[in-house]
Parts: sequence; structure tokens; C-alpha cells
Amino acid sequence: MFECVIAEDEELLRTSLLLQLQEAWPELRVVAECEDGASALEAIAAHKPDVAFLDIRMPGLSGIEVAAALAEVSPRTQVVFVTAYDQYAIDAFEQGAVDYLLKPVARDRLQATVQRVQARATAGRPDPAVLDELLRHLARRPPEPSAPPPLAWITANTGRETRLIMLDEVVYFRADSKYTVVVTEDGEALLRTPLKELLEVLDPNRFRQVHRSTIVNLAAVAAVVREEGGKGRLRLKRRPETLPVSPPFMALFRGM
Repeated sequence: MFECVIAEDEELLRTSLLLQLQEAWPELRVVAECEDGASALEAIAAHKPDVAFLDIRMPGLSGIEVAAALAEVSPRTQVVFVTAYDQYAIDAFEQGAVDYLLKPVARDRLQATVQRVQARATAGRPDPAVLDELLRHLARRPPEPSAPPPLAWITANTGRETRLIMLDEVVYFRADSKYTVVVTEDGEALLRTPLKELLEVLDPNRFRQVHRSTIVNLAAVAAVVREEGGKGRLRLKRRPETLPVSPPFMALFRGM
């Protein structure tokens, strides 16, 4: 039996894809439905599915970043990207043996994708060079003119005081129930925004999720320490504590 993970941040689209897959591929077992890149990466690492359907744009880790980690996390998993119409991305997909589905997903396109995934599965492990080249191409994509500028500052509470904190001052964010703790060199403050919502407005080139409950400012990291069992810890430049990195997220530091 084939197994898959579905990662799509919009619930209606995720449910629609699930129902279509049940019709097009009845033997396929969905082992996890995820609404963000971090949970998708963890699910893939845990289940090692045959195929992962990844929305390109998700809070935190994008589908592209999740796919880039698969060489270490789950090399046998094939990737099918799910995307809104994006000619730059589609041109890249057409050059390699990596499938994509356009939103809304057409039934005939999904059926053709299923057949190709099944055929490649019988041929053995996917060629990592093909995916690597595609990911390098997508990483060079031009910026979108309509994209809003990344968040530059936040307001957070310290007792009765409301502080204005520039993003450059933040060392890391830590989930605390439905709120978020903002940690700077000088101390901590409480941000009344869940970590998941914060991921949608942070600059992904500066802030990286390293654990389900932690986002770190890469400029504040002094070193990545690799530990046994695939885990790791981040040593910080101006804070005494170290931050745990869960095994799936260690793949994101492959080049460091």
C-alpha cells in the first residue's frame, strides 16, 4: 500500500485534494494532513511516505524548503508540488521529473500525476539531482512586486509596559500556549500572537523555525552543534542558553 502526506495551509483546499485522491487513487493511505511546513517536515520524517503533496506557500517553511530537506529526512519520498498559477515555477517543473498540480486541482491532471508517481515508485528511489536542480531554480525566482515588505518591528508586553521591539533585536521566539515569548539579548516579553501567525509575517531569509515551538534569528546564531540521534542545538552569540533543534529541522542546516 502506498502512503502519502498532504501539506496545504487552506483547510478547504486540503480537504478537496484529499477527496480527489481518494477517488483517483483508492489504495493510497494518507498518513498525515498538515497545515504548515514544520508539521509537514515532521510528518514526513516520522512516516517516510511514498509521496508528499506540498503546497509551495505555507507559513514558516515553504514546500520548497521541506522538499530540500527530504534528501536527509526521507530520500525515498517523491514530491508533488501544489501551487496557484505561477509561470516561473511551472516553467521549472516542466524541465524535470517533478510533478506539480495547479489550484484548483483538475481531475485529469491529478490522474496523470498519480500514474507518473506510481510508475516512478516501481523504478526505485527518486533521482535527488533532479529535485536539487529544480529547487535551485526556484530559489532564484524574482521577487513578487505585490508582496508586502517583511515585518520590521513588533510590540510586546513586559508587565504593565508595552515595548516596541525591532526585529533586529530579537534572538528567538518561543511558543507559550496561544501566545509567543519574544527573547532579546536583554530579556523576554510576551507577544499576543500565536507562533503560527507570526511565521506568516517574518522574513524567511532571516528567521528560521528549528523546532515546533521555536523560531530563531539566524543572525543571532553562533554555531550549530550536531548531537547523536539526529538532534542538534544552536549556540547563540549573546545569550547563555542553547536552543534544541528537532531531527527533521537539522536537515535545514545541511549547508552550515
